[in-house]
Amino acid sequence: MSDSNEHELLIKTPKQLIIAIVASFVVPIFVIILLANYVSSSEKPAAGTNAFSEEAIAQRLAPVGTIDFVDANAPKVLKTGEQVYAAACAACHTTGAAGAPKFGDQSQWGDRLSKGFDTLWKNAVNGIGSMPAKGGNADLDDIEVARAVAYMGKEVGADFKAPEPAAPAAEAPAADAPTAEAAK
Repeated sequence: MSDSNEHELLIKTPKQLIIAIVASFVVPIFVIILLANYVSSSEKPAAGTNAFSEEAIAQRLAPVGTIDFVDANAPKVLKTGEQVYAAACAACHTTGAAGAPKFGDQSQWGDRLSKGFDTLWKNAVNGIGSMPAKGGNADLDDIEVARAVAYMGKEVGADFKAPEPAAPAAEAPAADAPTAEAAK
């Protein structure tokens, strides 16, 4: 025969059975009451309590995008090297993404600086390796790219001078307009 200790029950008396049945009903009801009380209480801090503030509402209602109208005939205002770096170059050169030399890290820039400013400038304008032309911003002028190259080079000790744009040429008199000598 088998050993009787093998299959013993936890409930051995009718009193234990009654306590187990009552507890199986009372404990879930007690837990439900506590949860309902917690959910309905207004004193607990909740995420998004400032959801109805004027700032939060204005942020939700703000337009997704904006349109900037630019006068095509207006003269272009060239950006500084620092502005171009922040707008186009910093995304990769700050973190070293895609093998880009990190901004200000002289050890990574050493062999590149030895190639000279003109080579670095042409590579920045035309793109090299995984770097797109003009850092991915086709709207940049070559002068702006040169300023950014000079700015980054100066941070690692290079003595680069970015070329400045040529002054606009004085307008020559129109060929069909009479000159003062021809009028005599």
